[in-house]
Amino acid sequence: MPEPSRRRRPTGILRSEDAHGRIVRALNELILVRHGETEWTRSGRHTGWSDIPLTDEGRKEAEAVGESLRGRTFARVLTSPLSRASETARLAGFPDAERRDELREWNYGAYDGRTTPEIQEEHPGWTIWSGDVPEGESADDVAARVDRLLDELRALHGDALVFAHGHLLRVLAARWLGLDPREGRHFALDPGTVSVLGYERETPVVRLWNARSLG
Repeated sequence: MPEPSRRRRPTGILRSEDAHGRIVRALNELILVRHGETEWTRSGRHTGWSDIPLTDEGRKEAEAVGESLRGRTFARVLTSPLSRASETARLAGFPDAERRDELREWNYGAYDGRTTPEIQEEHPGWTIWSGDVPEGESADDVAARVDRLLDELRALHGDALVFAHGHLLRVLAARWLGLDPREGRHFALDPGTVSVLGYERETPVVRLWNARSLG
């Protein structure tokens, strides 16, 4: 049987055609897991590159994610190197998840550890999506590293699983859909949740968002 031929579409989605000319998409679904609760997520503090551990509740959330994922197989399993994400991966049953710096949370720079209301006392109306981040990253900076990773993942055959962080995953979802990274503001995401990105025919879509299980 002839080998499938591959070509890259202008959208960046890799697909193939089988011997009968039928479209065979590479990546099927991209499963996203936000890490479990930490003391800083509980109090609403921006938690960027500070390595804050999971709370007891966060560890329970990670184990519950593992139950939800039981029975699924993945072509790649990736995690942020920050311990709250990698520990979530381990507790969910994926101790060998590949650590990738592209999956680190948004670098909040001088605002790391501060809440939005605290920052707004100095800069009224500020949000992470629209305001400056001194000594940190812009939305475009985060999108640039997310885009590099998505290009890589789209070439996989099968499903991929990613353990990462709230704002990072919201930017990733926006970029999956071809949106400006700031549109991630519309994708609220709680700790210890599962989301699924996929396709409707050739169109990238959100299949599931901010859920406690895949059921």
